[in-house]
Amino acid sequence: MTDTYLNLVNSGFTKKIAKQLGLPRPVPLRRHQPGRPLVDGPVLVLGTGQDADTVAHVLAGTASSAATDARAADATLLAPGWDLDVRRHAAQGERYAAVVLVLTELTHPDELAAPVLALGSTLKALAPHARVVTVSRPATPDDGPAVAAARQGVDGILRSVAKELRTGATGNGVVVADGVPVTAPSVLGALRFFLSARSAFVDGQLLAVDSDGGSLPLDWDRPLDGKVAVVTGAARGIGAAIAETLARDGATVVAVDIPAAGEQLAAVANKVRGTALQLDVTAEDAGTRILEHAQARHGRLDIVVHNAGITRDKLLVNMTPDRWDPIIAVNIAAQLRINEQLLTSGDFTAEPRIVALASTSGIAGNRGQTNYAASKGGVVGMVRATAPLLTAFGGTANAVAPGFIETDMTAKIPAVTRQVARRLNSLQQGGQPVDVAETVAFLASPQAGGVVGRTLRVCGQNLVGQ
Repeated sequence: MTDTYLNLVNSGFTKKIAKQLGLPRPVPLRRHQPGRPLVDGPVLVLGTGQDADTVAHVLAGTASSAATDARAADATLLAPGWDLDVRRHAAQGERYAAVVLVLTELTHPDELAAPVLALGSTLKALAPHARVVTVSRPATPDDGPAVAAARQGVDGILRSVAKELRTGATGNGVVVADGVPVTAPSVLGALRFFLSARSAFVDGQLLAVDSDGGSLPLDWDRPLDGKVAVVTGAARGIGAAIAETLARDGATVVAVDIPAAGEQLAAVANKVRGTALQLDVTAEDAGTRILEHAQARHGRLDIVVHNAGITRDKLLVNMTPDRWDPIIAVNIAAQLRINEQLLTSGDFTAEPRIVALASTSGIAGNRGQTNYAASKGGVVGMVRATAPLLTAFGGTANAVAPGFIETDMTAKIPAVTRQVARRLNSLQQGGQPVDVAETVAFLASPQAGGVVGRTLRVCGQNLVGQ
């Protein structure tokens, strides 16, 4: 679906008028294209201490003898393809493609001023589509009050900075659990994801890395080589984009959708050189049939993406069982049943990945969507409780929560409401199905093995709710 307003304010005579009138001027986002550099310009690493030095060395692809932590050298060997132009101090007149602010060693809020004000002094020097990424530690009940205050302060700083950025720039954070080194695979994987164009519509988010699990790929462009992935609801929209993105990253894809969508489903499966399975996910034996198909056709099953979903919007005062029950059945009950069948089969144990589609409606709520919000809030709870069941096998369960995404479903929203919804985020536009797909692909990858039971929003930092 085309955003006519975005096109008008970025071209020709209408661009001048919009600028003169002070109208919102969202810019087309820089999205991933195979073969393009990770970032288009120098990367400034701010912060003091060993962790900041280590991050700088890894991003530069160098194992400096000045680094006292031997893990820095190990990470360089295990993370090929960085080789970024890294600077440790800002220079007058230089423009930066990214700023990484390392704040893992904070002990008191007094220590925030110097690094954060240093970041502030560079914001005008950011290039279009720049990235600001913080690396910090979480505030926990075991922390002293001063440490907890400093660490929690980083969250507020990051979310605020993200709302100040312009020209397609984004701000996100990696929150590293105590005891996990900054060179852990998922720390580096998350950092690379946030720096890249794959995270174009992810903004104002803090992703927790809970463990040093996972592994770094030999090829960053094909981290899913050798994996077999199932995508439900794959016939169109976000599901089709997920299937295409997983295949691009090396996975063999089983595309699943209802029989009524068989023709579209076959087209998607053929496009990604995978196989199609016509199946209603609410069937009692859906999980068993998915596993049997994947094993019979491809020999294994590694990744399950729960994308199938429906809406039946109505104000709660007018809600009826025929609008409530199908939403719960498709959007959450089917996922729970499929997961149970997979987890009890004994054949889903090789570093398995479950990625489920939630929604910002399930986090912040939405008028007329109590049924949908219940199901999508349920997804958030489901992955949190399912993740511990997979850790023994090196597996994970996580969720992606899209905001306003340009799909056939959002195209049916009344025109004025649709325009307002597009502008209610820091990037002032709707996302594309590929933005959700890129995030799903990251969470399904080996380098996200330390991200456990989390929900990552793809909403352009929606300004409503959390």
